Amino acid sequence: MSQDTDVRAADPVLGRMADAILIPPFPGTAAPSWMLDALGRGLAGVTLFGQNISAPGQVSALTAALRAAVSGDDPVIAIDEEGGDVTRVAYTDGSPYPGNAALGGVDDAGLTQAVYRAIGADLAALGINFDLAPCADVLGTADSPAVGTRSFGADTGLVSRHTAAAVAGLQDACVAACTKHFPGHGRTGTDSHEAIATIEGGLADLRLVDLPPFEAAIRAGTLAIMPSHLRVPELTGDLPATVSGAALTGLLRGELGFTGVIVSDALEMRATRDMFGIPRAAVLAVAAGTDLLCLGRDGSQDDYLAVRDALIAAVRDGTLDGARLEEAADRVARLRGGLARARSPVPVADGGAPGVGLAAARRAVRVSGPRRTLNRPVIIEIEPRENIAAGRFGWGLGPWAPDGSVHRVGVANGASGGVADAAGILADAGLEGVAGILADAAAGILAAAAGRSLVAVVRDAHRDESARSLIGVLLAARPDLILVEMGLPFWQPPEGTSYLATYGASRASAQAAAELLGLA
Repeated sequence: MSQDTDVRAADPVLGRMADAILIPPFPGTAAPSWMLDALGRGLAGVTLFGQNISAPGQVSALTAALRAAVSGDDPVIAIDEEGGDVTRVAYTDGSPYPGNAALGGVDDAGLTQAVYRAIGADLAALGINFDLAPCADVLGTADSPAVGTRSFGADTGLVSRHTAAAVAGLQDACVAACTKHFPGHGRTGTDSHEAIATIEGGLADLRLVDLPPFEAAIRAGTLAIMPSHLRVPELTGDLPATVSGAALTGLLRGELGFTGVIVSDALEMRATRDMFGIPRAAVLAVAAGTDLLCLGRDGSQDDYLAVRDALIAAVRDGTLDGARLEEAADRVARLRGGLARARSPVPVADGGAPGVGLAAARRAVRVSGPRRTLNRPVIIEIEPRENIAAGRFGWGLGPWAPDGSVHRVGVANGASGGVADAAGILADAGLEGVAGILADAAAGILAAAAGRSLVAVVRDAHRDESARSLIGVLLAARPDLILVEMGLPFWQPPEGTSYLATYGASRASAQAAAELLGLA
């Protein structure tokens, strides 16, 4: 008999309560037998990632199988689908919806609600009922590595308006919204995937800047809120909010009056994993007030079993109050009941021209400098450092550009792909050192673009000195270069440069840029 069987046989009630607050991931495009068995025993649900998605029909079949494994209320079927740069459903080709930065730039709350209603309708049509969105983070640090274009902007009032609109849009489509990252990830210089992040300033700043969007989300009826691995010294001491009773039970439940489900950020993120280990982080999070526990993309069956067994053991030895575990399980059960009652056939949102996503993306693009007509363009797309939340997703002008005209170059530390091009336009991928890469890349680009239009595409150039240096070299030689920024336009090129800023790298935003360039 396995240890897992021993634990369950010894205390089936505790085992069911532990299962009732877990939404682990699984590999592949079909649910493995252990996942279906766990759902049948009372597992709360699952979290889907790009690895689980290949085509709409496959996703619908997968979610139907997950629901069929459950005898009672629908399971929680959760996903990170923010639009913009963070998409799981459309990670291969890019999202058909612009992200929050673009929507905040337009600043039409009705448009934001319509975009999120469309995202929700797409998810509901696939059988997904819980979206780990929207981001309510107020962008206070231009170099915020975890947030960037995922934020509606730097103004608290604007972020509050659009967070409420996003919540309303998702829940209009019968998909639960999970507003994140409480108490606010926008004023941190650290990505909490990598280490615990400290929010700048004190409690007064937090209340003034970061909390109002969460208050707006609560007023809008958000069914869930996700705290993140964020430290506020005056509030949480050395602990991340994820495991802080002061943050969750005191501030979120007590002061802000939130009565919905508190959902953990991924427990294997290094901010908590390195400090506590995954099982102990799970116990501490529930003790602090968390109701539903997430494991991230790479979480395994063994991780799920270890967390479940840690919860059971913690109740047995008094580390975790059994009443707290029961409260969390009851709150998740009520959520599941509501999801089941809300489920109804929802048509897939119109993503085609002039669908709401493309219409929004078109409104978001900002253009400055001279308008130029393209002549046999050479299009250079500079690969950025990878954002862990977004992962690698399809982006760029390739779908609308002439065959053979688009070339990727990686000059950032941590950017993948190196410098390479099958047609010999760029230098060999084996080059070492940024200086050598820049010199050879620039020379190759300029030679290839002789007598042709030159377009350079960047994402968050303000974060990457190498990308800015390469653009500077190219502009010095080719002042007619057209620069397209598909991240946040904090860094501006010299006055007179032909410049487009899309505020995100979604497929919709790329198409909007391609249209303005005359490619689409």
